[in-house]
Formats: sequence, C-alpha cells, structure tokens
Amino acid sequence: MQATVQPPESVTWRVHIDRAMWVGGVRGLMLQALHPMAMWGVWQNSNFQDDPFGRLQRTSDFVGVGTYGSPEEAEEAAARVRAIHRSLRILNHDTGKKERLDQPELLLWVHCAEVYSYLQVVRRAGLPLTNAMADRYLDEQRHSATFVGLHAEDVPGSVAEMEAYMAEMRPRLRATEEAAATVRFLMWPALPENLRFLSPGKPGWFPFGALCYYSLPGWARQMYGVLPEVPQPAVTAALRSFRIAMSSIPERLHEHAFAKSTRDMLDRSRERLAAEGYDMSHGLRGLRDPRRWPPSGRLG
Repeated sequence: MQATVQPPESVTWRVHIDRAMWVGGVRGLMLQALHPMAMWGVWQNSNFQDDPFGRLQRTSDFVGVGTYGSPEEAEEAAARVRAIHRSLRILNHDTGKKERLDQPELLLWVHCAEVYSYLQVVRRAGLPLTNAMADRYLDEQRHSATFVGLHAEDVPGSVAEMEAYMAEMRPRLRATEEAAATVRFLMWPALPENLRFLSPGKPGWFPFGALCYYSLPGWARQMYGVLPEVPQPAVTAALRSFRIAMSSIPERLHEHAFAKSTRDMLDRSRERLAAEGYDMSHGLRGLRDPRRWPPSGRLG
C-alpha cells in the first residue's frame, strides 16, 4: 500500500495538521491578492466573488492531498491543476494584453505567499518549531511547488531565502480594487452548501477575518489600509487563543469544515498509515507524537 506524500515525521505534517492553519490559509489569500496579476487571474477565472470560502476549501483540499494523500492522488490533483492553469489567460489591466496564467513568476508568488503564511501563523500561534525546523518546512515545500509546475531549485527553501524573496517582491505589489474587495469578501464570505447550517453564526466570522488581516505583515496591512491598526501583542494573544480553542474540537467534527472529497482522502490516509504500522488510536493529529510512529520510524 502506497505511503502518504509527507510522513508524520516531516515538519510539513506538524504545520499542516495544526488548527491555526485556518488563519494561515485566509491570510495567505489576502497576501496573494497583493500581486496584481495573480489577483486578476483569480478574479477573471473563478467564482471567487460569490464563493470565497469555497476557494479556501479547494485550497485546503489541494494542500491536504499534497500532505496526506498517496503519491498517485497528489500527482492526479497536480496534473488537474496544471491543466487548468495552462488553459487560462489573464487580462493585464496595466497593458491591456492577455497573458498566460501559468507564468512561473505568478506561480512562485502564490506558492510563497501561501506556505510562508502557514509557517508564520502557526509559529506565532504557539506551535513550537525551532529555526532549523522552519527552514526544513520550507525546504520540504519545494516539493509541493513542483505540483504546480515550478522547479524545486527556483523556490525559496529557507526562512532567509523566503525573506529575501518577499523583500524583492514588495515593489511589485499593490492593493488593487480587486484586492481590496477580496479582503472584504474574506471578512464576510458566502458560506458553501455544506456549511449553510452555520449561517446564524455568520456574524462571528468577522472577528476571525479581522484576525487573519491583522496577522499580515505590517507592510501588507499598510497597502490595504482596510482596518485601523491594533497592538500586535494583542493579535499574537488572539492567535494563541484561537489555536487553543480550535484544538479542543474533536478531529472528526473538525473535518466537517472540509469538502467531502477531502474527508474521503483523509480516511484513505488513515488506512494507509495504519497498514504501515502507525498507531492511529488518536487520529491523524495524534501522530505528532513520535511514540505513535513505527519502532524504526516510517516503514517502507
């Protein structure tokens, strides 16, 4: 039976299984939106305006398959995404010309804004990671970048490399009208069908959306200027409280926030890991504990 793409021993597993990833995912979308071409690509080629939460679910599904899925599942999902990207074009409002969506520069920005958001948020929310582990996470994520057609050697593989890349990109970023609208959508999204039962509590989403916004780097918040500034220590405290609260939700109940295809994939992952000798008595999150790994580490 085929192993998962990323084993429980990986830093990727520790980061992606963490419940603070919900903030990291939305924060990543907000950061990605600051690249005009990337934002126009989403705006012109998806139903993001009507279903931003669905976009987050689809991103979660892709990240989940690349972490917990089998190599075959990951490659199938990657091939599907690459085919979609190849077929789409973007109208560049600055030049009036149409350009390919699968430009390496755009793919690299989307990847980096996403994975660095995950890493920065979960660390700030309280996930204990050493600097070496943070570097290892970004190095592991070079492999996930190949899923969308990038070359691993072209992708930042350490915190220092990622910081240098972000500094290089900042002059090319700006808050377009579409980007500002995206932030507003992410603070008050339309709920997908499987979460419509949460509609009465929808006003409670705004504090979450605001937390995602306030977790952005200062230069990104300055570009948007959507909300008044608040003390950053308060944001850190809120992230830690969010992580603690979300971590108290049982694994199976938490997974109802995912699309059915993602839930099914996670069930297959549990079966594969159990067959490999991992102790699944405490679910996928329980595998953060090395005592639940096979005696010799990952088998195979």
